[in-house]
Amino acid sequence: MIRFSTSSFIFGVMLGAVIVGAWYFGGDARALYSASQGLSATTTDATLTESGAVSVADQPAGGSVTVESVTVPPPGVWVAVREVSGKDLGNILGAARVVGPHGNVVVSLLRPTEPQRTYAVELYRDDNNGAFDLSTNSVYVDFDTGARVVSYFTTTL
Repeated sequence: MIRFSTSSFIFGVMLGAVIVGAWYFGGDARALYSASQGLSATTTDATLTESGAVSVADQPAGGSVTVESVTVPPPGVWVAVREVSGKDLGNILGAARVVGPHGNVVVSLLRPTEPQRTYAVELYRDDNNGAFDLSTNSVYVDFDTGARVVSYFTTTL
């Protein structure tokens, strides 16, 4: 006859609860996490995901670009302005460090934008060395969609 200990019984019950919870919430780990936190007022979506968003409007050509909003969880990201050639992203003209959600971010450029051209604002993860470096800072990916976090804009006269 096989004997089971109390600890193995408790482990089995906990494992079953996790499996049933995952099935009930459709595999959405954020929902499972939210349910385990109860009705806590301190739980926010930013603490549950690493998804990000960036918004930029068309604007006059010049030596800087104003980004309307950057929505990312702490510790933040680099916001880079890139040239666009057809459907491809080209040279990076400038980058600014943003910590957490932020609005009206001004990115100074190494070379000014030109009128009537399309540019992109793309987010990059920070490697915490204090400087933006395309070879070490990886592209920020939205974990909900798996896509790069990029927003396009056109310069005006």
